[in-house]
Amino acid sequence: MTKAEIQQVKLRFGIIGANEALARAIDVAIQVAPTDLSVLITGESGVGKESFPQIIHQYSRRKHGKYIAVNCGAIPEGTIDSELFGHEKGAFTGAISERKGYFGEANGGTIFLDEVGELPLPTQARLLRVLESGEFIKVGSSKVEKTDVRIVAATNVNLTKAISDGRFREDLYYRLNTIPIQVPALRERGEDVVLLFRKFASDFAEKYRMPAIQLTDDAKEMLMRFAWPGNVRQLKNITEQISIIETNREVTSDILRNYLPAQAAQKLPMIFGSKETKSFESEREILYQVLFDMRKDVTELKKLVHEIMTDHSSPHVASTPQTYYPSTTAVVPTTPKPSAVIEVSHSDDDIQDTEEYIEETLSLDEVEKEVIKKALERNHGKRKAAANDLNISERTLYRKIKEYDLE
Repeated sequence: MTKAEIQQVKLRFGIIGANEALARAIDVAIQVAPTDLSVLITGESGVGKESFPQIIHQYSRRKHGKYIAVNCGAIPEGTIDSELFGHEKGAFTGAISERKGYFGEANGGTIFLDEVGELPLPTQARLLRVLESGEFIKVGSSKVEKTDVRIVAATNVNLTKAISDGRFREDLYYRLNTIPIQVPALRERGEDVVLLFRKFASDFAEKYRMPAIQLTDDAKEMLMRFAWPGNVRQLKNITEQISIIETNREVTSDILRNYLPAQAAQKLPMIFGSKETKSFESEREILYQVLFDMRKDVTELKKLVHEIMTDHSSPHVASTPQTYYPSTTAVVPTTPKPSAVIEVSHSDDDIQDTEEYIEETLSLDEVEKEVIKKALERNHGKRKAAANDLNISERTLYRKIKEYDLE
């Protein structure tokens, strides 16, 4: 497609930006639309993946049929089969009437499965059958039904890793991933950040009947350096906050800094001081990476101190099975078991233990449990709000609550 045609699509679907990777994703969506091939849209949370299935539907022969968007991560595991495929009356407690299901309703149209990586394995098997033969069976029924739907799926989960972990079917992945579309993260889109800020500022000025806020040059530079872990959604929220709170309509870098989380004030690779580019899908992954890096550093330090002691220890010390350190206080960390802090007194004649303390070292599961517990407390037990706070789906949160006995 030409640039003019792509620009026309952007205007129609409210897509802002001149980034080449974004234009490429739109081009692929338009090219695949006339076919019935399944499409898998990938990208971080908040990048705007929901616009692409709408483009595909509107430019397909199914545009006069129904378009149904389903957030797979927001439907409880016990009812998702009924939601997608329908159920018969009396199929389970509470099934007081027959239900058609989304695949029955979308017959002749398009169904968008957002957060498809959150589907439980039994539902994945049912979805695979629909993709292969267009057939499904309602919950509580033995009758095979047919449907003619175009399936477009989206996920911010690394499905390759999910397959290796046994959480996603490999055959389903290849069926869904017939045509892949990758939506770039906001931090990769350069000056698009400024264009989006200007658009949101204009929209909020009209909504709240006030002059639009404008960025100074130093604020624009700060905006483009920011990591944007929440992508376009986060940018929109921050623009709205500034529009409402600030009386000064000219936003400087000093003003902007008050609204940007300190831990992500620069792009993520700079946080860790590494030349190697890393991509983290959530704050939880950043926490895990920090913990693993700390564990690695402590292990190397422990090895180094042990080697030094081996070189300088006396025969009496060398014959002792316990490892001692040539300092007043030494820390011996072990993950995930508790580690010991041993205070020793060193002389030419002997080494004597004087006191021992136990220091608890949390495992990654315990850290995750504590993070979830704190999120629930912050949101007064409201699970939907806590899931949004943690940037995970509601069903993932339900599973973790049950797993860690946080009911």
